[in-house]
Amino acid sequence: MTRDLRLTFVVESGTDVRLVEGLDRHFQLNLVCRAIPDGFHVNWTPKPLVSMKVGPTKRLAFARFLAHEILSQRPRPDVVVVQGYATAALATNLVARVIGCTAVMLVCSPVEQYYLCRKDAPESGPPFRLREFYGLKALARLNAWAGSNYVVLSEYLRQVVKGHGAREAIEIIPLYGVDVERFYPSHRPRAALRSDLGLPPTGKIILFSSRIAPEKDADTVLRAIGEINAAHKRQVWLVNRSGGHESFLRRAAALGVAEHVVAGSPVDPRSELPAFYQAADLCVQASRDEGLGFSALEALACEVPVIATDVGGLRETIIPGLTGWSYPRGDARALTLQVLDVLDHPEEAGERTRRGRELVVERYAERKVFAEFERWVRGAVESRRSARRPESRGDARGRQPDSNE
Repeated sequence: MTRDLRLTFVVESGTDVRLVEGLDRHFQLNLVCRAIPDGFHVNWTPKPLVSMKVGPTKRLAFARFLAHEILSQRPRPDVVVVQGYATAALATNLVARVIGCTAVMLVCSPVEQYYLCRKDAPESGPPFRLREFYGLKALARLNAWAGSNYVVLSEYLRQVVKGHGAREAIEIIPLYGVDVERFYPSHRPRAALRSDLGLPPTGKIILFSSRIAPEKDADTVLRAIGEINAAHKRQVWLVNRSGGHESFLRRAAALGVAEHVVAGSPVDPRSELPAFYQAADLCVQASRDEGLGFSALEALACEVPVIATDVGGLRETIIPGLTGWSYPRGDARALTLQVLDVLDHPEEAGERTRRGRELVVERYAERKVFAEFERWVRGAVESRRSARRPESRGDARGRQPDSNE
């Protein structure tokens, strides 16, 4: 692995350390990050440490800061990868045109659809504002005009950016993938794993590993847990170790199910998170919308049954009857019935999860997707360099030389 290409990664809304470390293994990496109030631009400290500049919190101010950083980098980056298709992406695409480098929009989520989820869950985050929503739609279209390279996580996201008017080919590469050597089926008894993690020794454990945000729909899961314990007389615990767990506990108390919930601060996804999957009886991803859904893939890699909403990129991985169970978003009663079905049919659950792990290993393994991304970046950079060579641009009159001249 030569790491000869210089890659600048622009982080506007926070990112996962596994994405940063994966990029650093394949490229000479620089980070330019927007400061996130009460949050982290990278959720854990990368190993090894990478070059990082942190700019202003306000998005327009960060866009100016970003443009200056890219223009002043020496040597110039070969490629700039920017999150999504918002303000920072527009600055990146315009500056890349000026300096002649390759710009790539890495699209991990459907931004407008996530923003619409604020209307469904006003108690879970910032308020919905129509002006901001239309601003996001306008930025999406401007970036489709200004940029030419998209990498998206799923076919669903490819359709999203096509809807913005994207003119060029859109590459599907599910970065950051799943480390299938860390997320794997444990041979240790679940009781021992629970004891190590301080989890309840009896009853069934459902892992809800999503961060707490409007688009993740924690309320539906909490309502289902209440019904399973009360109406169906099952002892079921809901475990969450993610950002926003305090608000998760408050919602559990408001819905009268706090006694069935175990929640705490986030755990390191590289070293601590796999054990929580391995200790669980099943995993629920309740998203109102989803670009791909790595929680579901991590659970399948550990051969833990998955129930997910029938939305977005989850439809591409959690296939009823094959790799998991699905239900209509927001339907707590349907989720309850699916949980009972999984718990009552362990042999069927085992078959689906084995097929699920095969899917993850084949299509979503971390090493595979980063190698694929590196190959694609090299091709995109070489295409741009070839287009800039004098022999590829014709003579001074703007036409290609004739073979007889």
